[in-house]
Amino acid sequence: MYYETVFHQTLKLVVVPVLLFLCLSCSSEDETPSNSTVKDIDGNEYNTVSIGNQVWMTENLKVTKYNNGNPIVNITNAADWNNTVTTGAWCYWGNDPAANDDYGKHYNWFAVNDVRGLCPSGWHIPSDQEWTMLADNLGGEDAAGGKMKESGLTHWSSPNTDATNESGFTGLPGGTVGYGGFLDLGSYGRWWASNEDVVGNYAFFVWLSYDDPYLRTSSTTKEIGFCVRCLKD
Repeated sequence: MYYETVFHQTLKLVVVPVLLFLCLSCSSEDETPSNSTVKDIDGNEYNTVSIGNQVWMTENLKVTKYNNGNPIVNITNAADWNNTVTTGAWCYWGNDPAANDDYGKHYNWFAVNDVRGLCPSGWHIPSDQEWTMLADNLGGEDAAGGKMKESGLTHWSSPNTDATNESGFTGLPGGTVGYGGFLDLGSYGRWWASNEDVVGNYAFFVWLSYDDPYLRTSSTTKEIGFCVRCLKD
């Protein structure tokens, strides 16, 4: 009886820590990091965040080349954006390179849709359905915008309604390039979706506003310049 008791106690001292170590190791390996970084072909590095089952960049795209190394055309005259026809293009809002650090670059939909790839390898431009999934993960379109917008008034115009950025998405009001000018910086953040509308030369985009908490989906002509966020495959 004495030897059996000693044996059982010794077995517990050896086996229990080993099992605990194995469990902790498995848990650590199975966990997906809530955030990490990814680089584009130009070497720009972006922070990321997990929202539901999706992993998003927390910054707007800044790349100047497609994934095969071909340059994307830089069109600096906002009035020319309505005449790019089917050519992919980018520019800084207001042609101000300093804006690149905060708002990234603006791209037309032809750059978004180019088969050479705009997002880093393993990432893609989200469809409108994937944007809707993001909104659903944040309580629906009527509430998602506030949870996606950067809080405060550093970039957003007052009142930046209900902005908490609790999602970590850090949406910024990068405005628009096209329609004859540089528009809406500070008031609206707009990002392309990957899919076309059934109406003519239109494609989908989503937008956030300084004066409400919504994430809206709409469509516009493909020549317009919006910001881009990438979603992990």
